[in-house]
Amino acid sequence: MKAMTLKSFGGPESFELCDVPKPVPHAGQVLVRVHATSINPLDYQVRRGDYRDLVPLPAITGHDVSGVVEAVGPSVTTFSPGDEVWYTPQIFDGSGSYAEYHVANENIIGRKPSSLSHLEAASLSLVGGTVWEALVERAALRVGESILIHGGAGGVGHVAIQVAKAIGAKVFTTVREDNFEFVRSVGANVVIDYEKEDYVSAIVRETDGRGVDVVFDTIGGNTLSRSPDALAQLGRVVTIVDIAQPQNLIEAWGKNASYHFVFTRQNRGKLDELSTLVERGQLRPHVGAVYSLADLPLAHAQLETPNNGIQGKIAIAVDPSADSARTSS
Repeated sequence: MKAMTLKSFGGPESFELCDVPKPVPHAGQVLVRVHATSINPLDYQVRRGDYRDLVPLPAITGHDVSGVVEAVGPSVTTFSPGDEVWYTPQIFDGSGSYAEYHVANENIIGRKPSSLSHLEAASLSLVGGTVWEALVERAALRVGESILIHGGAGGVGHVAIQVAKAIGAKVFTTVREDNFEFVRSVGANVVIDYEKEDYVSAIVRETDGRGVDVVFDTIGGNTLSRSPDALAQLGRVVTIVDIAQPQNLIEAWGKNASYHFVFTRQNRGKLDELSTLVERGQLRPHVGAVYSLADLPLAHAQLETPNNGIQGKIAIAVDPSADSARTSS
């Protein structure tokens, strides 16, 4: 099978398209023909060597799969050949999704929502699972509460807006002005142009000084130290970003704030919850660009470029015949 293999840590040119043996499913495992995958910040972090101690080279990386079951191993009872499935491979545990076939344990695999294409499903598995864990399982966002989502036009952010709205929360988000229409189309109530206005001042104004119940950080920087200024009493801060610098959280003490650091865990339950929202029409991932597997380095370069203009996710058509979609170049 063809696979995009990471030969060394570094830039996008570190990938090489290779012929490698097709994996064989063992007991409790499912072999999936990968129709689509997508790329996330985690993918370029792995590629450049941020987690070099956890990723032995050469490696097949990638963290989203949408495809069709090719074969099942002994004792598998949930799936049969021909089933359409989606999932996030176990992170830092085995091969990833940048290949024509992938093997995974059946307990992390879900049935693909029928209303989503493979490109769309592959654009939702990791970010959707991350959002579900962050907002539902960790922040415990509730009906009638308010949330500030940083980076609402991004792969995680635009999904977080939709999940928060499905819960029944009022959604504030920070984006550039050219993304206003997009984030409003997925449900944002109040949009803040972070290039022209300080988001803390905007939140204080828009909430009459009360603050929001939850801040969801997808951007990093000094967000953890500034978030308490935008929080209501007993507010919660959830971050999915590596903490690269010390931050002073003294203001969080005065707000009785709680902080949650999320690195998503893989399981079928979250995928099934997301599928329910999809089928209800409350959640749909936006695919902002599509590349072929051979052009994966170009896709990495685009995602890694600041202010790249991509709304939502960059998807990879591993099997271009699986979905009719335009391929970027």
